[in-house]
Amino acid sequence: VQIKTDRQNLVLREKLSGVRVIRAFVKNAYEEARFETANLDLTQTSLSVHRMMVFLMPSIMLLMNTAALFIYWFGAQRIDSGEMQIGNLTAFLAYIMLILFAVMMASMLFIMLPRALASAERINAVLEMESSVTDPNEADQADYHPPFSSLRFEDVSFRYPGAEEAILENVSFEVRPAETVAILGSTGCGKSTLVNLIPRFYDVSGGSIRINDTDIRHFSLKVLYDLIGFVPQKAFLFRGSIADNLRYGKEDASDEELWEALRIAQAEDFVREMPDRELSEITQGGSNVSGGQRQRLSIARALIKNPAVYIFDDSFSALDYKTAAALRKALREKTTGSAVLIVAQRVSTVLHADRIIVLENGRIEGIGSHEELMKTCAVYKEIVLSQVSQEEIS
Repeated sequence: VQIKTDRQNLVLREKLSGVRVIRAFVKNAYEEARFETANLDLTQTSLSVHRMMVFLMPSIMLLMNTAALFIYWFGAQRIDSGEMQIGNLTAFLAYIMLILFAVMMASMLFIMLPRALASAERINAVLEMESSVTDPNEADQADYHPPFSSLRFEDVSFRYPGAEEAILENVSFEVRPAETVAILGSTGCGKSTLVNLIPRFYDVSGGSIRINDTDIRHFSLKVLYDLIGFVPQKAFLFRGSIADNLRYGKEDASDEELWEALRIAQAEDFVREMPDRELSEITQGGSNVSGGQRQRLSIARALIKNPAVYIFDDSFSALDYKTAAALRKALREKTTGSAVLIVAQRVSTVLHADRIIVLENGRIEGIGSHEELMKTCAVYKEIVLSQVSQEEIS
């Protein structure tokens, strides 16, 4: 029953989450049929269980009352003949009732136990799962010594668990303070995977990633996370005020720091227009603000942290060209002592980067400025021409 209840809840959750897609593709009837199938399956199983209960409970009550009747009958005869005391009959009856109540509870447990076991298995699967990314042993742990001097990839390769082929192979490059490096490539070439290796969402399969010449696997996770300001591909906001969301990056941030981060992220104007300004409430997942506003607030949350390395994983995709250009300009002034990595799909986002890394099938096809890559990298030139005409480039 529990497994089929979960299946029904899964279908229902998908319907609620994808309601716009369902309407756009006119799949209402199809989704109704899916839910009807899951619901009918649960209904039939529940009916079977409850039919068993309907038969079982009256049977137990009949057994209890029949037993009590026989005890009274035979007990009355023994008392009448003087072979038994009334107290003995009362005690015997109480013992029999306790035994029969225990049988009744056991039968109910028989019904509930399979549901409990199904839930317990899933809970244990989560509790017993061990993270592959852990803090190093205390003896191997390294300290971070500022200032930040470099982020370096050394012959890095990565393969997802169970995958037949590596998603990244022999990737090497270095990013210095005040340098902006953009990562460009076709869909599925490993851009997001590459930047996800820096905060150790996954560990490299080969090679190493170093900050200030120290392998990041030798830093404690807290030290490493403090060095990185990460803006994910899908901007996410927590339920609470805008200020609460921004202070997620720095708990003791002052109001002046909040507004400075909002100004750089080009979010100051729309936040000031809100009824309660920075104290305005954000609903779960940030559903009461637009996609572009979510992205800018996520960027502000990373900026307020003032880390050594900024990672923007396609974080400008929902911004118009004017806003994105203003944000990049303000960002360059803010990040003079930090390294900046930008994953992007749009060529306009990477044009003014100090260097552009072109990825293709998990390998680096070219590194250089826009002008250099237009002359030396066929993959980069193809991407540019697919988005901008030759006349616009000229």
